[in-house]
Amino acid sequence: MSISYNFDMAVEQTASQVAHELCDIARTAGLFDESVTPELVLDDGALTTKGTWICVGEQTPQPWNPVITDLGFTPTVWVRFQLARSSEHSDQEDDMVRLVSGLLDRTPGDAVLHFQFEVIWLLRRGSEVSLNERSDVWPPHRLAAVSQTFHRATHEFAQE
Repeated sequence: MSISYNFDMAVEQTASQVAHELCDIARTAGLFDESVTPELVLDDGALTTKGTWICVGEQTPQPWNPVITDLGFTPTVWVRFQLARSSEHSDQEDDMVRLVSGLLDRTPGDAVLHFQFEVIWLLRRGSEVSLNERSDVWPPHRLAAVSQTFHRATHEFAQE
C-alpha cells in the first residue's frame, strides 16, 4: 500500500491555476524539470526528482466528506502526494511541506493537509495556519520550511 497525503483547498482558483502555481514552485525548488507541465500534473500526475507522484484535480465533494462535516469548509481543488517507496519518506515529506507552504502563499482560502483522513498535518482557516503538535510530524527543520505565521494545535477528523 502506498503512502499518500491530500491537500484539500477551498480556493477561488481552478485546478489548472493551482497546477500552474505548483509547477512554478516545484521548478524553483528543483523538484520538477522543465518537461513537467501543468497539463501533465492535471492529467496524469508527475514525479518529482525524489520520486513523489503529485497530481492536481477539481474537487467534487460529497456531503459526507470529512473536510466538510468535520472542518466546516467545502474543498474545490485537491493536490495528492504519493510517496515513492524507493526514496526516503521523510525527505519526500519535507518536499511536500515546502510545496504546500508555497501554495499557501499563492492561494488564499481554507485548506487542510492530511494523511488519509487520519492525521491532520496542517489546517488553514482564513489566514490562520495551525500545525499538528506532534514533533514526529513537525520536527524543527520541517517547521522552519513553513513560511507562514502559524500556531500549534492538533485537529482531528471525527472517528466513526
